[in-house]
Amino acid sequence: MSRTIFNTIELLPPDALFGIKQRYNADERKDKVDLGIGAYRDNQGKPWVLPSVKSAELAIHADPNYNHEYLNITGLNALTSGAANIIFGPDSDAIKNERIVSTQSISGTGALHIAAKFLSKFFPERKIYLSDPTWANHQAIFQAQGLVTNTYPYWDNETKSLDLNGFERSIEVAPEGSVFVLHACAHNPTGLDPTKEQWETILERIAYKGHLALFDSAYQGFASGDLNKDAYSIRLGVEKLKRVAPILVCQSFAKNVGMYGERVGCFHIVLPEQDTKEELTTVKKALSSQLSKIIRSEVSNPPAYGAKIVATILNSDELRAQWYKDMITMSSRIMEMRVTLRDRLNELGTPGTWDHIVEQTGMFSFTGLTSEMVARLEKEHSIYMVSSGRASIAGLNKLNVDRVAQSIDEVVRHFTNESKL
Repeated sequence: MSRTIFNTIELLPPDALFGIKQRYNADERKDKVDLGIGAYRDNQGKPWVLPSVKSAELAIHADPNYNHEYLNITGLNALTSGAANIIFGPDSDAIKNERIVSTQSISGTGALHIAAKFLSKFFPERKIYLSDPTWANHQAIFQAQGLVTNTYPYWDNETKSLDLNGFERSIEVAPEGSVFVLHACAHNPTGLDPTKEQWETILERIAYKGHLALFDSAYQGFASGDLNKDAYSIRLGVEKLKRVAPILVCQSFAKNVGMYGERVGCFHIVLPEQDTKEELTTVKKALSSQLSKIIRSEVSNPPAYGAKIVATILNSDELRAQWYKDMITMSSRIMEMRVTLRDRLNELGTPGTWDHIVEQTGMFSFTGLTSEMVARLEKEHSIYMVSSGRASIAGLNKLNVDRVAQSIDEVVRHFTNESKL
């Protein structure tokens, strides 16, 4: 019996994104292009260690007290406080009035997991609303904790714009107290963000209905090069809901500090205004104890090395200034590639319209290519992207953007001509 005990376990398909990476790595064609995995690459297509990170590492190792001791269960205080400052703003009313409970997490995915674990324990009946489409891992994270997920309209494929009316209707009809997962900026996978005016409408309706807002912030500063601009939706949400409901924020430093493999992130709960300071203190202590229990039972305490790098940058005027320059370097190169790809497709006369590539922001573009087109790009041209047509613009550079445009042109024309037969 012991030999067959696992025979009924279902074989699952490989993770879609890492499956693409495996096929890419196995491809022996020299001109292959990876537009799948969301990781920044320089103009030579190589991983880039930020200058601010190199300086922070030197500073860490030069410290005579440097060690590999355990952190606190809730992480490195210098990281969580510095992270709160950049995402909520140093002048945030929530920070000044100590309405925030923060803990370190295993990057953004870990922060989302803590959020899901917390919600499943204390609010298991609440539905989790995800944008349609959303990052593929969102659904898996919440459903793994037994939470029920639903979707709200987001991407209008016909107009390649935000379906604001559908979004608003979902907020109106969702059961009161539902959880709406919102992409703070650089929406993944579409690259399409609400305008400031649209955010006003969205958050006012969420507040009116008494829903919980859960912000997933994976790209602050990476999207536009401006930390404040990319945090607009979160800071507006903190203001709009401060008398209504808590706000949950999942924060990642994978992209904006290039800490992909070091897994540095934070999870924040912003409490609404309380009647008394004593009441606020009581609630904060209870939340901290519950978050500590979740972390202790799963990872004991979070990893230290990447946390020390990010904390060093956040708490040094000199390194923080360099980091700002690094984010501009990354965001401006990606924007340059968006414009170049759009212009090349227009010059080739590729059927369709391509301005949406430039109108989107952040690492990804929802190109509008079908799954059949994506499959042909991979088979015939060794260009890899997600089957939904999502392309990681960071994978483009001056050496490959012309060939990518020509390949897209061939694929689009192939299926356009085929449909006319």
